[in-house]
Amino acid sequence: MLCLKIKLTGQCTVFRPGGETPPVTLLPRSPFPPLRNACLSSYVRGTHTDRATWQRELRRSPTRVQWDPERDLRLRPLPYRSLQLGLSGEAARRYADEWTVAIRDVTPLAHEIHALVCDDALDAARALLPREQPYPAAEELLSNLRP
Repeated sequence: MLCLKIKLTGQCTVFRPGGETPPVTLLPRSPFPPLRNACLSSYVRGTHTDRATWQRELRRSPTRVQWDPERDLRLRPLPYRSLQLGLSGEAARRYADEWTVAIRDVTPLAHEIHALVCDDALDAARALLPREQPYPAAEELLSNLRP
């Protein structure tokens, strides 16, 4: 399964086994197609009818969703979350072949930001971060994906 962490900018980080530094993948600024067929990765009482229904949805869904806390430069949790997606089957293939618009290696930038944070130059580090804005997704697309 391919795991993606979707940022508000429409960028996502691809997590690979082994922990090597991932590139940033740029996604189109339209609602990300896998969200239409997504299912929360864990059962949430009140969101799902019952545990058995959620388990059936999870088995059928090519996309799994969990919400991870976003973090500041010091890795402290922020009051909002990023969507993390797990893609399998057709969704993983289409992500690679159709939905990705660019891949950029941001390793040097990450090292530069890290060095600034270590030197306590947080304003300079913040200035290097990409500008974030809400990713366009209709409420009905996300309504069954909120924990």
